[in-house]
Amino acid sequence: MADQEQPKWEGKTSAQLAGLKAEQVWPLLEDFFGLNKWFPTLTTCLPVEGISGQPGCLRYCAGFKTPVDNINGEVMNWTKQKLLSIDPREMVFSYSIIDGNVGFHGYVSTVKVIAKEDGCEIEWKYEVEPVQGWTLEHLDSFIASGLQVMAKRMAEALQA
Repeated sequence: MADQEQPKWEGKTSAQLAGLKAEQVWPLLEDFFGLNKWFPTLTTCLPVEGISGQPGCLRYCAGFKTPVDNINGEVMNWTKQKLLSIDPREMVFSYSIIDGNVGFHGYVSTVKVIAKEDGCEIEWKYEVEPVQGWTLEHLDSFIASGLQVMAKRMAEALQA
């Protein structure tokens, strides 16, 4: 009961992609069912329902490692995620985690590609109810390090 009274954890991180236009990076991110191509240690990203890029579509993501291992260490981490909104003109989308075994409740993220003079930036904002066994620093580190690897992989793919 006490967890319900705690304020949601909120955070924001970003990654710079020098020399790449926002219009080059956006198609890689808007492929909602293709997250496993970019996010580190994510081995599976499968469509569950709907069409990628249309609000309401669902994806199943599994195999990722978190800063806090599952209790027995044998269970593969997984989440089911729902695309809430997407605006290709503004290069932004929001999604929520609707099910999973990592303890994320009330999780919502907004990911945006922002044009910059010398390239672009991916901004990732998030909020979640406090997660048992985690600290906000664990979550910040998990998302920030994941986004840095994603940006590096995207830059390598686009410059190949």
